[in-house]
Amino acid sequence: MPARKPNERISRFLSLILRHAPDTIGLTLDRNGWADVAELLDKASQHGTPLTLETLREVVAGNDKQRFAFSEDGARIRASQGHSLRSVDLALAPSIPPRVLYHGTASRFITAIRQSGLRPGARQHVHLSADRDTATRVGARHGVPVVLEIRAADLHAQGQVFYQSDNGVWLTGAVPVRFIDFPGK
Repeated sequence: MPARKPNERISRFLSLILRHAPDTIGLTLDRNGWADVAELLDKASQHGTPLTLETLREVVAGNDKQRFAFSEDGARIRASQGHSLRSVDLALAPSIPPRVLYHGTASRFITAIRQSGLRPGARQHVHLSADRDTATRVGARHGVPVVLEIRAADLHAQGQVFYQSDNGVWLTGAVPVRFIDFPGK
């Protein structure tokens, strides 16, 4: 397996700390998922991941999915979505989704999705993409990609709430099978 680039390693570290396990390094997130940047740098270094403000800014700016965001004053940082921590509320306003959104997954999960629909799993929300290409890239991370079409407008009309994170990812609760169009169907 090829060695990871340093910024990729830091990005994975930030995903762990800012989405799932801040307590791993003794970091505290506020109720909206924000962490104090100075505290993050200090705690990361204390726990074996030396990190400078310059590197942190580089990782945030260079992340192709814009997974992380700084507060307007640059003093705080958070993950844009994907939290498994139930205590975090990103305080996103409900949004009206487009007619169709896309979900990228691996082919090995299709049988389960046909039976139960899409579930957030350990995360707070199901993640959806506005375009097929992004969904394909997401699905490819986990195996042979399959792109599902989600009839988001119909689901929204039934009362389902949708949010759009700062990096453009659409978030919602469980998606029942009847709102999913499978390839070849």
